[in-house]
Amino acid sequence: MDYQLIEYLSECLTPERKELFERVLDQRTRYLTVVLEDIFQPQNASAVLRTVDCFGLQDVHVIENRNHFTVDREVAMGASKWLTVKKYKEKENNSLNAIRHLRRQGYRIVATTPHEGDTNLEDFDLEKGKAALIFGTELTGISEVVQNEADEFLKIPMHGFTESFNISVSAAIILHHLTLRMRGNPAIDWQLSDHDQAAIKLSWIKRTLKRSDLLEQRYQELKNEGKL
Repeated sequence: MDYQLIEYLSECLTPERKELFERVLDQRTRYLTVVLEDIFQPQNASAVLRTVDCFGLQDVHVIENRNHFTVDREVAMGASKWLTVKKYKEKENNSLNAIRHLRRQGYRIVATTPHEGDTNLEDFDLEKGKAALIFGTELTGISEVVQNEADEFLKIPMHGFTESFNISVSAAIILHHLTLRMRGNPAIDWQLSDHDQAAIKLSWIKRTLKRSDLLEQRYQELKNEGKL
């Protein structure tokens, strides 16, 4: 990680923007991550991205089996600009590939479902380790692959006639509850590492500055000339 480049580019930010980046990074986490499997409604997809950003998660994993993931910019309110979005969109095995990737990253695979016998939201064990929360398609929910591969199943307790919440509402309820508990538990190491913070900060700076590529090119020139 080129920390000197971060410092160089940061000089082009306003003091207010630099302070905002530091404040948001301090609350950012990869302890929880969201996985969206085959979401086809742009408004739902965008609302989830906005929710993820608001609750301080950094990563979203997008599985595209049959449906292309489309963002409604008005709904997302620019949230995707600050998130790390990884897409899985090969011809086949996208769900399985995503699960394998997440397991290599140390995540347990948690499928969100409204079914009986699953763990209620308030009983979910956060101290057990990092969790990837999978939300399925609007009509049929999680795929058979996710059902077979999931380590745990999580549900929001329901007390009405309707079987489930809209996906964006479900994500908001679950993330509010879990992030509140996560941040209030001193036994959970949920904050980003220094390396991750630096890498994310650099990506944010590049997305913020106009023609950041030219600024980076100038930085390399100065560095090669021994002026930095």
